[in-house]
Amino acid sequence: MKTFDDLYTELRNKAAAQDPDSGTVHLLSGGVHAVGKKVVEEAAEVWMAAEHEGRDRAADEIAQLLYHVQVMMLACDVGIDDVYRRL
Repeated sequence: MKTFDDLYTELRNKAAAQDPDSGTVHLLSGGVHAVGKKVVEEAAEVWMAAEHEGRDRAADEIAQLLYHVQVMMLACDVGIDDVYRRL
């Protein structure tokens, strides 16, 4: 099972490697605006899944939102410790 920290490390490594076939690298190339649009889209999908599609679909959408939030962290140069200090 992958943890929040594991995902952040994985994404940070993908960003550093700049693999042109990586969806993460592609998304980051669009900057904060492109990533932000995905965060908003995924947040709406979490809400709709929670309202209308049940627990499993909500969990799927929450996982996608967490991924996109972490991509935003990378786009903004916000580290995981920066976030943890504010929790």
